[in-house]
Amino acid sequence: MAKNTEQVYLQDMADTTVINPVGTNTVQGVDGLGGFPPSEPDDFPGFPEGGDGGAKKKSHKGLIVLLVAIAILLVAIVAMFFTARWHYNDRVAPGVRFGSVKVVGQDRAALTSTVKKAVESSSIVVKGDHDRQVSATLKDLGVSVDVDQTVKDLLDAKKSSNILQDIGRLNPFTHEDVKLAAKVNTYEMSNFLSAKLISDGERAVASSIAYDANSQSFVATEGREGDAPDVQPVSEAVGQAIKNPGNSATVEITNKQVDMPITLETAQKTADEANRRLNNKIVISNGDAKQFEIPVDEVAKWIKPNGDPAQGQITLDYDATAIKTYLAATLPQQLNQEVVNQEDIVDNNGKVILAAATAGVNGLTVKNTDNIASQVLAALKTGDGATLQVESDVKKFEVKQKKNEWRIVVDKSNQTATVYQNEQAVKTFTVCTGSNKHETPNGNFTIWLRYDVQTMRGTNDDGSQYVSPGVKWVSYFTKDGVAFHTASWNYTGIKIGDPVNYGSHGCVNMYEEDSKWIYDHCGQGTLVQVIGSQPSGAVR
Repeated sequence: MAKNTEQVYLQDMADTTVINPVGTNTVQGVDGLGGFPPSEPDDFPGFPEGGDGGAKKKSHKGLIVLLVAIAILLVAIVAMFFTARWHYNDRVAPGVRFGSVKVVGQDRAALTSTVKKAVESSSIVVKGDHDRQVSATLKDLGVSVDVDQTVKDLLDAKKSSNILQDIGRLNPFTHEDVKLAAKVNTYEMSNFLSAKLISDGERAVASSIAYDANSQSFVATEGREGDAPDVQPVSEAVGQAIKNPGNSATVEITNKQVDMPITLETAQKTADEANRRLNNKIVISNGDAKQFEIPVDEVAKWIKPNGDPAQGQITLDYDATAIKTYLAATLPQQLNQEVVNQEDIVDNNGKVILAAATAGVNGLTVKNTDNIASQVLAALKTGDGATLQVESDVKKFEVKQKKNEWRIVVDKSNQTATVYQNEQAVKTFTVCTGSNKHETPNGNFTIWLRYDVQTMRGTNDDGSQYVSPGVKWVSYFTKDGVAFHTASWNYTGIKIGDPVNYGSHGCVNMYEEDSKWIYDHCGQGTLVQVIGSQPSGAVR
């Protein structure tokens, strides 16, 4: 007879009864888990509860805690990313390598100092024949380093333009190597090593070029045959130093007997090319009232001989760093302009008598001189000269009106000068104006330059030069040199008013006391109106 279900269940339970360590019977757990003591129904999720046949729901507390922890971690990671993104915005990114020099996290100022130190500590010991040797810096070996460009290259390394690229930029496990921004002048390297490692009597000398300040030109000098160093191993060591700055190295080289490394003819051709660059001027304008021609002596400093003496070559190179430095310091001094407002002279009714009595000048401030330096460098390379315009910030001048208190009317018809103050005539003087060949020009002018005493110089009609020392009470009112002044040598012409026979070179001749009165009362900016026509002879 088959066992009923209850009997089978009880028998199976009896078969699994074990003795626990403390002697208490326990039931083997489900799925082979360890034993557990009898407990309340709540301790057995999924088991029948209280005989009512209901199933207890699973708890989600653990899952919620896990999700919250993950969310907090993600927020922290995002916050760290954006903080790092901001921090490295103007600093060297993680993973950027500069030889063996640590640069990650450095800003422009710190980086500039680091690059300079790396250049200074880069050295190469060169051992030559006869136990001669020299410890050389990169500069000694003809290497010119652009520190600013190197700093820029380091800051721009692993550059990014969006968030996805920023993730790669901030990854310290992706690397980008940056080397010195440098140029190597093999010509200078060879000359340095020859001078240091070979005696004067044995040394081969290449024909060379040099700037002569007296003639303001490059001249060629003939060389001679002799011993020359093999600079190839040094060139290779220099290349490694540029890639891996901040280290030292040792190189061994040998000398060899050579003919004149560079011929005089070759050097002369190069000197001619250099002089073409001196003769073809480079002029820089601010786009308004000022321009500046770069002096020949300065341009000559930027032209450097280059080439390879071992190949008989001498060429021209240009010092881009020196160009940038010079123009950054010089162009603001030469081309900046202070704003000057235009001033129009008006009458009592506001009608303009003389527009731009004071000419308006825009204010200009030079900027971006590195851009113009690049254009100057390009002009030097072509050798054709150039007229260039520098970038500037512009402040436009204003136009203002001024009612003039003092006014002088010079009437050529009757040879007088009448002074008005607030439109009231206060003084009339007898004068003698310019001769028929140098007639005093009609028009409206202003007094713009004055001297209490001056030596006047000019050209006579016959081409001879005249000099009039000690001329008193001079008040210029035209830009080409027409003035009121004392003319003690021409009192007769002033007395009779005869410019035909006693006229000046255009000035208004006056008695001393009269020209002094003008000088004392009519300052700069006084309106001068020349009217009337040239008389045929004396008017008094």
